[in-house]
Amino acid sequence: MTTAEVVILAIVEGLTEFLPVSSTGHMILTEAALRMQNAPFNKLFIVNIQFGAILAVVVLYRKRFFQSLDFYFKLFVAFIPAAVFGFLLHKHIEKLLSSVYTVAISFIVGGVVLIFIDRIFHQQIEDAATDSDTEEIDEVDEFGIERKKEVLKRININFVQAFIIGCCQCIAMIPGVSRSAAAIVGGMSQKLNIKRAAEFSFFLAVPTIFGAAALELKQFFDHSQFGITGDNISDLIWGNLISFVVGMLAIRFFIGLITRYGLKFFGYYRIIVGVIILILMATGHKLEIPD
Repeated sequence: MTTAEVVILAIVEGLTEFLPVSSTGHMILTEAALRMQNAPFNKLFIVNIQFGAILAVVVLYRKRFFQSLDFYFKLFVAFIPAAVFGFLLHKHIEKLLSSVYTVAISFIVGGVVLIFIDRIFHQQIEDAATDSDTEEIDEVDEFGIERKKEVLKRININFVQAFIIGCCQCIAMIPGVSRSAAAIVGGMSQKLNIKRAAEFSFFLAVPTIFGAAALELKQFFDHSQFGITGDNISDLIWGNLISFVVGMLAIRFFIGLITRYGLKFFGYYRIIVGVIILILMATGHKLEIPD
């Protein structure tokens, strides 16, 4: 990989991982635009620079992420559907990962869904605008005096809700379908406001992306005859560092935007990009990833 390819892919990953626009779809489009070869390390790089993005979540939300053991159990339950379907359908999913046409159709369909989602869950969007990140609880100090204490507000979710959100996330195994959007919509269907649904989708990304990256790493070493070189390691380090920094900026931007305006603007964006891709393909432009 060239330095330019490393930087561009890492920026795209950091920008799109947590936005409801499909990071996988954008990475496929970027590969096609750069005319990158469908090489084993390229696939490994694209999956593994997601580590930088999930580290951005852990750093930004460290006080809320490291909370109770009960929360981790719920996160694990939400992760189970993706782990099962990802393992069973891995080979079928890989066949779709070079299809720009699939991405374009998914962009358009997903965009239409996001526009209507704002109307269906308008109450969850309105509630987010007044939802404070902290709450007051009653606490008895060492002298037996009851006092008010301000603490970070936790995401109120049970195991059934977590599992349903995890099932919704599995739709994103289709290239071009956003994992973030699927999990957010799943969260709002379970009565979370859009802000808390987005935060849970961030947390759910940690085990989901870690699992996908670990599986891709295993596949790489099972089938690659060359292993990872020193240059490859350097590419992975820089790729993760860039996606980490860009991911932190993207998360802050995203939360502020959806709290005020919902998801519809991302829906319009997806439709416009999807239509442009189909027009380019129809007019003879080659957007497929070379073998």
